[in-house]
Amino acid sequence: MAALNRMVEFIRSNKPRLYIILGVIAGFLFGLLYAYVLAPVEYFDTTPDILRHDLQVDYMRMAIDSYQVNRDINLAVRRWVNLGKEAPDIFVEIQNNRGKQSLDAIQAYGRDVQIALSQISPAVPEEEQPAEGGSSVGRYLLVGLAVLALLAFVAAVVYFFMRLMRRSGSGVITPAMQAQQLSRQTEQTDYGSLGLADPIAHMMTTYVLGDNLYNESFSITSPAGEFLGEYGVDVSEKIGVGEPKRVTAMEVWLFDKNDIKTATKVLMSANAYSDLALRQRLEAKGELVLVEPQKQIVLETETLQMLVTVVELEYGTGPLPPNSYFERITLELAVWPKQG
Repeated sequence: MAALNRMVEFIRSNKPRLYIILGVIAGFLFGLLYAYVLAPVEYFDTTPDILRHDLQVDYMRMAIDSYQVNRDINLAVRRWVNLGKEAPDIFVEIQNNRGKQSLDAIQAYGRDVQIALSQISPAVPEEEQPAEGGSSVGRYLLVGLAVLALLAFVAAVVYFFMRLMRRSGSGVITPAMQAQQLSRQTEQTDYGSLGLADPIAHMMTTYVLGDNLYNESFSITSPAGEFLGEYGVDVSEKIGVGEPKRVTAMEVWLFDKNDIKTATKVLMSANAYSDLALRQRLEAKGELVLVEPQKQIVLETETLQMLVTVVELEYGTGPLPPNSYFERITLELAVWPKQG
């Protein structure tokens, strides 16, 4: 469980790098899928010079047998030329290892083809030269790209696990890990003992100073498993400069799939709540609420309602105004469907 928690924390604290790594992996896998499943390479109207050597030998043997029957010198020459520059070596190999073929048939094929070739221009037509060169360059380019993709994939995987092992072995408790531990240690409200129905979604979330990527969101599903919406908490406003970032206001929000508008309320520190300029800027995001310990805030949509309880609140101290940013804040979020 501890290793799993460290992995979750690593992912949360390295989102930009993780997105790059996952993008490389996804691109590599999609490339394999595209190349081998969606659009595999199909060869047609090509020549046997791209075949394996043993298959090229078989091709010339068949050309010899065919010439012995039909005596079509034009077809025989074309088949010789189709084997490219390897044709003479293949012919010599067949002469030295003729198998079941007649030596006379082999020699007649080679002699007649050479006579015919000597009577025509040895130059390859200009329109064929770029095609052959382009084919070779294309193959080398594809192989190079495949190697680069494989190396990038391996490097990304190695980098990811090295960072994970380094972080796991360091023993450092990050703010996000500390926040998760505080949320687990905080007891959730037993609404059933208060005479209320059990919420269909119930979560404890904690922000700790230094968790610069704090952003929580959770799904809402019915007891039957139907998706109903989402809810969560996000940073709304920061104060001061430098690291760590100091949060002076947070947003709690409730999304209902049956409502066109997301319900949002802005939880403000005491100093932020008294800042008229800041209030005017944040009013566009939602209703402004002064954060106080044990305070409860209700958000409602067309078919859902959420109760937000400020379980714990601690302000940071320093050169900034008093009660201006959160050192730690724990919120309990509970969602019910509206009756009727």
